[in-house]
Amino acid sequence: MITASSYNASQHTRSLIHDEISPVTEIEPNTPTQDRNPKLALTFIFITALLDSIGFGIILPVIPQLIMDVSGRSLAQAAELGGWLMFSFAAMQFLFAPLLGGLSDRFGRRPVLLISLGVMGLNYILMGIAETVAVLFIGRIISGIGASTMSTCNAYIADTVSEQERAQSFGLMGAAFGMGFVLGPVIGGFLGEFGPRVPFFSAAALCFINMTFGILVLRESLPPEHRRPLKLQRANPFGTMTQLAAKPMIIGIVMVMFLMQLGHFVLPATWNFYTIERFDWSPRQIGYSLGFVGICMVLVQGYLIRLVIPVTGLRLAGILGLTFHIIAFLGYAFAMNPWVLYIALIPGALGALSGPPMQGIVTAEAARDQQGELQGGIASIVSLASIISPPLMTQTFGYFSSPSAFIYFPGAAFALAAALTVASLLLFIRITAKLKPVAG
Repeated sequence: MITASSYNASQHTRSLIHDEISPVTEIEPNTPTQDRNPKLALTFIFITALLDSIGFGIILPVIPQLIMDVSGRSLAQAAELGGWLMFSFAAMQFLFAPLLGGLSDRFGRRPVLLISLGVMGLNYILMGIAETVAVLFIGRIISGIGASTMSTCNAYIADTVSEQERAQSFGLMGAAFGMGFVLGPVIGGFLGEFGPRVPFFSAAALCFINMTFGILVLRESLPPEHRRPLKLQRANPFGTMTQLAAKPMIIGIVMVMFLMQLGHFVLPATWNFYTIERFDWSPRQIGYSLGFVGICMVLVQGYLIRLVIPVTGLRLAGILGLTFHIIAFLGYAFAMNPWVLYIALIPGALGALSGPPMQGIVTAEAARDQQGELQGGIASIVSLASIISPPLMTQTFGYFSSPSAFIYFPGAAFALAAALTVASLLLFIRITAKLKPVAG
């Protein structure tokens, strides 16, 4: 599905992104991926993103039952354990994502990506055969340490896709996630009828099949002459941030992403609780709403963004996307009827216009041998947001939905998310003010 061509410097003397950014480095016209069918390799990258999302979604319907089976606890107690499992994954990804990014800058994208797929497959098997809660935690910790598939995929795109098509390719990655978000839970619910462990083994099989496909078709995108030595002092969240801080545009966009993600995590943290509290929705109704979001995301990131960015440019597309996020959060917060909530889901999906332009801007600012470090840093920041935001949002929801609150406002968490996104929008406008606008 990815149709972006490989970069050829002699054929592209002016590009959309060149109008907005002066890139730090040029992509060499003769990389290994260009010698051997780059479109097939990029197809593998897209499939990896899709299966990564499916693999995550496929286990969601059965995780509560599996936790109850191995722990002997009630649903409420299993939910608490499930929250700590999510925390352990996010904490490990925060700590180790920069190291994996540094390894990909040192040894190349291919080995890191293929090993990560293997680690994910082993994690699913371990969780599928788990008989104790401790084994479940070991599986999630291992998964968090090795979960560099998405960040390495983004680095691969930065290596191989021309700058003017890079943001659109990042959009396709988002579309793959949205598609998997729709398909994964459906597949998991069906397979879960055969037992709560079946989806885990199925997810493992998908990882190993895709890893085999990658072994056959994926060629290295980072030539040896563009690699850099691995330095442990910068292969950690703090060292990576120090390196990125040397370039104001990069660290500024990373901070925008952090604020945006702090707000965005209100959705997985509180959506089901909010819709039950506000509209008394059933699990099926919640599932329908999530499926609607997934379909809209696929349309926006897989199709609409390829039309919007060439017209608006990266900066305006980012501003529009963040603005749509704000409108959506306010719509969720103050919705009086379910149909208003569904209307608000549309600008919520259009908010997906914001992510790919940000990726396009920062990857154009980073050098060839920093793309892995950059993506590792972004993954680390997103993981940090996923650690901080869920308890912040659930506590906000819990307080304003309780009888002890000074005002009953179950949408308060979404109002907080809107405020955080306003802050990210203002910061984005400020730090990108010097980018040249693109004529329509």
